[in-house]
Amino acid sequence: MTLATAGLLIIKNRKLLLAYSKNKRCFYLPGGKIDMHENAAQALCREIAEELNIHVEEHELQYYTHITAQAYGEEKGTIMEQECFILTRPVSPSASAEVSELKYCSLNEYLSQTDQAPGAVMILTHLSANDLID
Repeated sequence: MTLATAGLLIIKNRKLLLAYSKNKRCFYLPGGKIDMHENAAQALCREIAEELNIHVEEHELQYYTHITAQAYGEEKGTIMEQECFILTRPVSPSASAEVSELKYCSLNEYLSQTDQAPGAVMILTHLSANDLID
């Protein structure tokens, strides 16, 4: 099974914003599943409004990369295909919906977490290799 998703990259002080899911008990990229009638950017705008209480327009999103990883908290063999977009304007996100906490993490800070989403590790590693985060 494959899940089509979109993830938001907000970088502040060389750390990536991550959201803690009440449902999956793990920090992951804000965003979520793409519905049939949506493109990735539309889905991301909808999900970010729900999860982070911020309004983002499609034209504000800058495409960054695509990642493929085991979907954390899903049945083994479920693959997450995720389009990742950067938002560069300043925002003041707050946790909402299934998100209970937000925090900015470096790669090493995330790797020290007990529970790690494979997709989050992948994007943090990518951002670190491109010298966008510590």
